[in-house]
Amino acid sequence: MPSFTSPDQGDDLEACVLRFSDLDLKDTRLINPSSGLKAELDVSTKKKYSFAKKKAFALFVKTKEVPARPFECKEKWWKCCQQLFRDRISIHRHVAIQHADEICHQTASVLKQLAVTPNTSKSLKSEDSRNPLKEYFTYNREVSAWLPDISCFSPDELISSQGSDGGEVLLYYCYRDLEDPHWVCAWQTALCQHLSLTGKVRIATEGINGTVGGSKLATRLYVEVMLSCPLFKDYMCEDDFKTSKGGACCFPELRVGVFEEIVPMGISPNKISYKKPGIHLSPGEFHKEVEEFLSQANEEQNDTILLDCRNFYESKIGRFQGCLAPDIRKFSYFPSYIDKNLELFREKKVLMYCTGGIRCERGSAYLKAKGVCKEVFQLKGGIHKYLEEFPNGFYKGKLFVFDERYALSYNSDIVSECSYCGAPWDQYKLCSTPQCRQLILACPACQRQGFTACCVTCQDKGRRLALSPTQSSFKEECECTARRPRIPSELPQQVRLPVSPRPRPGVGEHRPCSRERQQQDFPRPSQS
Repeated sequence: MPSFTSPDQGDDLEACVLRFSDLDLKDTRLINPSSGLKAELDVSTKKKYSFAKKKAFALFVKTKEVPARPFECKEKWWKCCQQLFRDRISIHRHVAIQHADEICHQTASVLKQLAVTPNTSKSLKSEDSRNPLKEYFTYNREVSAWLPDISCFSPDELISSQGSDGGEVLLYYCYRDLEDPHWVCAWQTALCQHLSLTGKVRIATEGINGTVGGSKLATRLYVEVMLSCPLFKDYMCEDDFKTSKGGACCFPELRVGVFEEIVPMGISPNKISYKKPGIHLSPGEFHKEVEEFLSQANEEQNDTILLDCRNFYESKIGRFQGCLAPDIRKFSYFPSYIDKNLELFREKKVLMYCTGGIRCERGSAYLKAKGVCKEVFQLKGGIHKYLEEFPNGFYKGKLFVFDERYALSYNSDIVSECSYCGAPWDQYKLCSTPQCRQLILACPACQRQGFTACCVTCQDKGRRLALSPTQSSFKEECECTARRPRIPSELPQQVRLPVSPRPRPGVGEHRPCSRERQQQDFPRPSQS
């Protein structure tokens, strides 16, 4: 695996060694620089200092090289402080932490050498004018150079415990400008295949958005690689990766692609940028805001709106108490929803939230751009991070996820009901009618009675198909789909309706549902 901390390796490193061939790295009589050495230098000398430090670090690591064992795929390892290091990341971390003083001494020695070396200024100017990150990627264009070394693990270790009991699912995103998203796509594809991960990764010039599943070893290696890569290491930290029980079984396959947006809002990132979002609130800060909001819920002059940025089938099975949950099928409808209900947000303080935080980044940017809100805040890390800290907080019900699990449970509250009988129920299943990709809520009792489709229209289609299996194709046109407006209009009194979980009714207490919004089309999970 290539070094992610030092830009000097390969031919560049060899040139460095030749240029400073007379420098004895083991010489204990080197200058002992003062602690304020760099601070006291002028601009020109600071460039020399930076150059010298990089060279000193590369040379020190070079002296620790040892041949790898014959059966290993790597040509060299590193040995230092009686420890053996098999990859560049580990040796670089070790040197940076344990040998900072030696690097400082050698930096001073290199500076001395630079002072007597001709054409140094020209060399430094050329070095300074280059883009180290771009140059580094040029030297290591092959994606195979960016894959972790897994030779010390057996294949069984990487793929074992991939089931929901022993495996793990990662959810993350990173907004940052990417010059070559197609290269990142190729790298991510190779990386996930290398670690036997499944899932979905979206890449665009504005960043990356992914959810992948596999063994805990594989997901740990994936996080390490992401946090070490120069493209993302300055933009992400370990806390940006949300984890949950799962594994490779949670996704039917691996899908990695390049798109215009890493979350499809339907508006070009050039028009609404992630760089102008709302104010981020930690789960603790958001919890306090919601607490204050609910305490004022009955006041006529309450100027706060708690806005759910997710789709209706997500908020249906779990949501914050007192939230405004738009009845929209896709996030790409969200901008139109804001436009249609703009007066609702005028002079309001808006608290926004979504699953992991990514939709709020651009959703809050869009709302801010309208210039009608008093303030716009968003939950950092989304519901996922909130529930890790407050499993029994103000979020009630399950957390919908875009994979085969459909939902994560953090508390015992049930806020949704069976589409047919009205009994408390929150476990989604796919419509039983072939080629219909809708999600339905049907309790076991109703399923036993044959109610397994998303609506009556679909149920009839399923019966016809059972009688005529050759006619297997039909246009997806459900009764529930036709009944729902694409962009709903909100009434002011609908903004703050407290949500409280209903107790499970006893025998004989099942209530008939209204069918107004119960038998609805639930799209197959996709991050839209």
